Amino acid sequence: MRAINLTEPMPKKVRFYQVSQWPLWMLAFRPYFLGAGLLAVLSISYWLLILTGHARWQLTMPATLWHAHEMMFGFAGAVAVGFLLTAAQTWTGVASINGRKLMLLTLVWLAARVAFFITSAGIENFSLYAVLLFQLLWWLGAVMALANMLLKAGNKNNYQFLPMLSALCVLNIIYLCLAIQQNMLLALAVADTAVLVITLLVGVVAGRVLPFFTARGLGLAEQVRTPHLDKVLLYSSLFAVALYFISQLFIASVNPGWALAVVAVVHLSRSLLWWNNQMLKVPLLWSLHFSYLALGLGLVLLALSFYSSVILFKDALHMITIGTIGMMILAMMTRVSHGHTGRPLTIPHFMAVAFALVFIAAIIRSLLPVVIGPHIAWQLSAVLWIVAFLLFLFHCIPILTRRRVDGRRG
Repeated sequence: MRAINLTEPMPKKVRFYQVSQWPLWMLAFRPYFLGAGLLAVLSISYWLLILTGHARWQLTMPATLWHAHEMMFGFAGAVAVGFLLTAAQTWTGVASINGRKLMLLTLVWLAARVAFFITSAGIENFSLYAVLLFQLLWWLGAVMALANMLLKAGNKNNYQFLPMLSALCVLNIIYLCLAIQQNMLLALAVADTAVLVITLLVGVVAGRVLPFFTARGLGLAEQVRTPHLDKVLLYSSLFAVALYFISQLFIASVNPGWALAVVAVVHLSRSLLWWNNQMLKVPLLWSLHFSYLALGLGLVLLALSFYSSVILFKDALHMITIGTIGMMILAMMTRVSHGHTGRPLTIPHFMAVAFALVFIAAIIRSLLPVVIGPHIAWQLSAVLWIVAFLLFLFHCIPILTRRRVDGRRG
């Protein structure tokens, strides 16, 4: 295994035409965090225009399915890949993909976003076939890159991320195949399953980083570890995801509500054990903890939706998609962007506002549709989301596109 020389300085100058040597292509978090931030703003802006009647939807799949696909497999998928390919370099000591390989993988991801809007008069569902091809190539490339690093280092502790990414790949392909066949209800059920798979990924990552970040950020002598709860969470989450998938695609009489409730209790227990009032003074900490708290609350709402007609499953799900996935992604992208470019872990006040806006958006979208009406709640939530990610882009574009401030690689 070749050790990575993190102190090796970058070339003094990179000419404009040497695209693959730009700082943007040094590590995977850079293009994928930038791409995810742009997609978060552009796709939700377009979605808002559709909701308000200012834009007409003319693609071959319903706008709802496009929205679900881009948020789960486009936005969240990109962040997951960017984070894992970056973190794996630290875990293994094996160099992650960069330069031309990273640029090519990113262009495939971008091609999938654009392919939705390609039309062909001669081939029915041409755009969806194109999206399917690009998404499959992208997932395979990402999984192979991660597998190469983990297997080369024999890093068995992180092998679990390979089946998680693979599961998202399989669900993505099934989703697009169902959309091509115009089986919209099953496609949405697959998208919901993908959300639950991502919560499993969030649970594993949170168990590693939240106690560490909290102890380091607050100067604590030791981390609050929950090894037994971590194991219970892994297996109970796998069971709940499988049970939900079975209930939606195979056996409608199966009720996964109780299993989701069990997982919710475990998440809320960890959240309580990790809590420290001092973190309320540190935006990069409270944002992560509040987003993790939203996961437990969201799963409680999902469980209740199977027993009460007052709580709608889709509304409850948005406590997780916005409050957990959206807010944790925003916080993690900001933190990683600072940490991996040699910058101090201090952020401007407007980024704390951005975190708060996403959390408020989650509450509005999941709890207020029955109070103020669904369309108003959807639109208000979308506006808050857009503002939050615009603030992220304003802050992080210069960070993601420039060299590390300490001259190291990364």
